[in-house]
Amino acid sequence: MSHRLKEDDIDDLRNLEEHTHFSKTKGFNFEKFLLTNRLLITLALFGLILIGLGVFLYKDGLIGGQDTIEVLESTEEVKINASEIIVEIAGSVEKPGVYKLKNSSRIDDLLIAGGGLSVDADRVWVEKYVNRAAPLSDGQKMYIKSVSEQSVAVTANNSGGDQTIPAPFSTSTEGLTDINTATLTELDTLPGIGPVYGQSIIDHRPYSTVDELLSKGALKKSVYEKVKDKVSVY
Repeated sequence: MSHRLKEDDIDDLRNLEEHTHFSKTKGFNFEKFLLTNRLLITLALFGLILIGLGVFLYKDGLIGGQDTIEVLESTEEVKINASEIIVEIAGSVEKPGVYKLKNSSRIDDLLIAGGGLSVDADRVWVEKYVNRAAPLSDGQKMYIKSVSEQSVAVTANNSGGDQTIPAPFSTSTEGLTDINTATLTELDTLPGIGPVYGQSIIDHRPYSTVDELLSKGALKKSVYEKVKDKVSVY
């Protein structure tokens, strides 16, 4: 009996030693892991802090917000500039000058901006030859004649030379047809110009130069090439 108790005591001592050794071994491995990987652990913690800070700033709109606002402002500015044209009105109007209008403006809008016709304006000429509904184009100049004018020299905006405007109802000179004053019947006699193109020429009046027949879209290039030497602007 005494001998068996001693064996039991020996087993207990062995178990205690094994448990103590396991605990020491386990604790030693954890400390070793921390010591070996402390740089990686520090970097991981630092990365988590940065991610958390980034999420916080993004939610508050502190990151990316300013750039977005600047882009929107720049886009809006481009839209505003693209929606405007600069045109000039001269002659017998109350307030001749250069005006900035919407790109969808018509001849009538320019007349209104210029204060309307002056007292000496040739209203008969205006009613007969000025198409108030015609669209304006950027850089266009419009001249309103007076009753007393028989001929007047004006500088054409796009040609760089002087052109003479004869009496109000003159339609041709030296065999050339005036595209600002010619009737539909007269335009119909030009090569390649029928009633449709003739009306298109009238609808896009007034013209500062002959090539505005093309730039304003009154004629196709193939038709324009046929008539460009047979028409003029007076």
